[in-house]
Amino acid sequence: MLKQVETLRASGVLGQLIRFGIAGGISTVIYSAVYLPLAYYVFPKGLAVAAVPIAFAVAVVCGFFLHSFWSFRGHGTRDNSGRQHLKFLIVQGVGLLLNAGFTWVLTGWMHSPTWVPLVPIVTITPLATFALNRQWVFG
Repeated sequence: MLKQVETLRASGVLGQLIRFGIAGGISTVIYSAVYLPLAYYVFPKGLAVAAVPIAFAVAVVCGFFLHSFWSFRGHGTRDNSGRQHLKFLIVQGVGLLLNAGFTWVLTGWMHSPTWVPLVPIVTITPLATFALNRQWVFG
């Protein structure tokens, strides 16, 4: 186990993962701060999924700058042609679909409380987007 941690540290992945987690935590707080009031007070019960795109868009703007300038600083290359931005948006689209899917299934089909989708949203979606960002967007 210690050898694996040392390998991750030496390759830079451990630092990136820690920075990604902190930046993701900030983005998650922003997402939750937008999603929960909309889901509870604006959209009808059972339609919490309608709050997902709005909350996600706000969190993505913050996340792009945090990840670009901090999480993945010094990793890979930066492409000013717009391709990297497009790739980032595609990865975020995957995250949006995951979040919407979790919310739709859990609050719509399963009639769970509005906060329940935040559990897979803060555990599964970040792992998927970290892998895609590291390998494809900033790799």
